[in-house]
Amino acid sequence: MPRVYNFSAGPAMLPAEVIEKAASEMADYQGTGMSVMEMSHRSKEFVSIAEKAEADLRELLRVPENYKILFLQGGASSQFAMVPMNLLRGKTTADYINTGYWSKKAIAEARRFCEVNIAATSEDTNFTTIPPRDSWKLNPNAAYVHYTPNETIGGVEFHEVPDVGDVPLVADMSSTILSRPIDVSRFGLIYAGAQKNIGPAGLTIVIVREDLIGETIKNTPTMFDYATHAKANSMYNTPPTYSWYIAGLVFEWIKEKGGLEKMAEINRRKAEKLYNFIDSSDFYNNPVDPKCRSWMNIPFTLANPELDSKFLELAKEAGLVNLKGHRSVGGMRASIYNAMPEEGVDALINFMQEFEKNHT
Repeated sequence: MPRVYNFSAGPAMLPAEVIEKAASEMADYQGTGMSVMEMSHRSKEFVSIAEKAEADLRELLRVPENYKILFLQGGASSQFAMVPMNLLRGKTTADYINTGYWSKKAIAEARRFCEVNIAATSEDTNFTTIPPRDSWKLNPNAAYVHYTPNETIGGVEFHEVPDVGDVPLVADMSSTILSRPIDVSRFGLIYAGAQKNIGPAGLTIVIVREDLIGETIKNTPTMFDYATHAKANSMYNTPPTYSWYIAGLVFEWIKEKGGLEKMAEINRRKAEKLYNFIDSSDFYNNPVDPKCRSWMNIPFTLANPELDSKFLELAKEAGLVNLKGHRSVGGMRASIYNAMPEEGVDALINFMQEFEKNHT
């Protein structure tokens, strides 16, 4: 069966070249006679894989020398707790910006450890906008400011890094990292689950400024202390070795494709194509303010929701899968991360045109 265009929000599709390379090395990695899945994480072969992956990621993102890159487990959801555990540093409050489903998850977890100041929220617009920066009510005594640059479910995205002064800025970049260049030096900490633009599920990447490591709240578990992993080069315990290996192949692929500048050019073009089509039609609708529409996750609804199941059925027959919207919002959602080729977006638009013509 030919490969489909997979519009899943995550686990998401991987570049075909990465899958082919991994397949060629599955049983015998570069003459070792074993799969990467079977290697000791202490072996020189795997240490070489890990070191190259970190070096490539550091190069792609231009990560400054005073930042550690950690390859962890537990998903971004574990970081909802690890961030306050590690970054409160004697303070009792933190600022959070609420722009949707994942922001709310992070807020709920942080409340276990500190007072949370909701400095801004777009709940009054049903999370279809980004609160203007001049409306934020930041607490100057906050330990950090947390925000979610891209909300995978609502499809809203910050297109600029907010200025929060000298307070460390923390970002859940799970669904936007590696889609374009970023200035890492603007952040105290960045975290991202791998299963969207990085690689398969099981790996979580944390990029943290060194001065924010080493002062946790009382009774923080050893595994939840960033210092534990920084001192051990992310190998305090057995890391998710195969996910780390695949992430490294993805980093190589991005470099071969022209780096993050090229990724940004392609991603912008893909998103503009799909939004332009949706906006030109009375049959489809995207509710998000055009100023803050996501490049990565594009939700849309049909004028007649009774056609949703038929749309999904016929889309699957056409090789366009995982277009169903999140259960909390309904409708459709097309996630078009780096690995989604432009041809996949073109195929979706062509299908949507045909479906509209046959159902109006």
